[in-house]
This record gives sequence, structure tokens and C-alpha cells, in this order.
Amino acid sequence: MNMNGFVRNEVFFMRDYKSEFEKRVKFIKSVIAESGAKGIVYGNSGGKDSALVGILCKAACDNTIGLILPCTSKRNYNEDTDDAKAVAAKYNIETRIIDLDSVKEAELKVLADAVIMNEMALANIAPRLRMLTLYAIAAAENCLVAGTGNKSETYVGYFTKWGDGACDFNPIADLTVTEIYEFLRFLNAPKCVIEKAPSAALFDGQTDEREMGITYAEIDCYISGEKVAPETKEIIEHMHRTSAHKRNGVTVYTQ
Repeated sequence: MNMNGFVRNEVFFMRDYKSEFEKRVKFIKSVIAESGAKGIVYGNSGGKDSALVGILCKAACDNTIGLILPCTSKRNYNEDTDDAKAVAAKYNIETRIIDLDSVKEAELKVLADAVIMNEMALANIAPRLRMLTLYAIAAAENCLVAGTGNKSETYVGYFTKWGDGACDFNPIADLTVTEIYEFLRFLNAPKCVIEKAPSAALFDGQTDEREMGITYAEIDCYISGEKVAPETKEIIEHMHRTSAHKRNGVTVYTQ
């Protein structure tokens, strides 16, 4: 696959996305070559980030597998699955659907004998089950797991440690949400993933921005050094500060 398969929209873009596409595809090819892996596995959630990762990975490696992993939320089984299939169909990405609902129920059943789960602990179960599934298939088929986290979410810690934050490589980690959307428009990606409200679909009715209490546009303005409202700045800095452990890896003892 190359850029000839895409239609560039005639609007102004912040970055040179033609060059970005080529450099990121080259990066992915080098990661695969150096690892000796036979392919790529990623979670195709039906959202913006996974769409971009899928497009880039498929352009770099024909053996790219998108896993659709519904779990609990009704949106997972309807809108998200439909949108994930739409992206996969447009870019000819192999798709496998694995329903994790019963797995989550089984996990919660055994946990009930040991602990009373709170809301945060419950919300993190699904992302970690998805990570387990991605790595199980990757290990079985000698593939690498591609990450789908962006710069905006990483900065404020809006991801699950050892869940959607776990991967072998990430081709979009330096892009803000604003840039993710621009890249997708440049690539003429399906409108369904560009126009819907971002959501991890951790529970019915959940959206990222409502849960965080700020918008991605505000986060991106802050990251870019632009002025934001004092209350917005306070939220962003608090989230960044309290989520430092997610970005810093494992803390180990040193003499």
C-alpha cells in the first residue's frame, strides 16, 4: 500500500502528513525487521487512534491483524464494532472478534471472594483483559503488539496501566488528538471514526471528555503552550502530576 490509495483533502494541515505517513511506515517496517516478528496485532476499538494505527501498520506490514474485543458496554457490541469493521474493510485489514464479556464475569466472580471492587478497579478490568488477549495471540503467531495511545492521553494519564498502555511499539505516541484527527482526514478515513465522540466505552454512556471534565482541544492547547482557563490548567496539571507513575515505568530499588 502507498499514498496513491488515499485522497488528500484540500485544506490546511498542521503537519506534512504525506511525509509523516511515509516516515511512520518506515519506522514500523524497521521495528518488524529488527524483531524478527511475522506480523502485527492491535486492538481495533472502532475509535480514532486504533484506526490510524491500523492504517499505518497495514501499509507497513500486510500481516496486520485487528482484534475487535467487545466487553460489557453496549456500545462495544454495536457502534464500536460496526466502525471497527468499516475501517478494516476499507484498508483490507484482517479482523477477528473475541467477546470478552464472559471472561470479565468470571474474573469478577473469583475476585468477589477476595475483595470489594471499587469503580476504578472495575473500569480497568476490560482494558487489561484486552491486553492479555492481544499478547496471547501475538505470542502464538510471532507478532508484535502495536500501541494506540496518543500524546494527549499520555500527558494526563488517561489510559490503563498494563492495559491499553501496554505495547511493543507505538507509531502515534507523539501525536496529539488534534493531530490524530487531522491525519485521519488527510488519509480520507471513514467518517464514522472521525465524527463520533471519543470514548473508551468502559461503561454505557461514557465519553472521555465528560469523564475527564476537560476537552481534548483544551489539553492540546495546554501541551502546545497556549493559554487555557485557570480551572482547566488546574485539572490538566493535577492529572499529569498524579499519573506520573503510569509514564515512569516500574520503580526499582537501586543502591
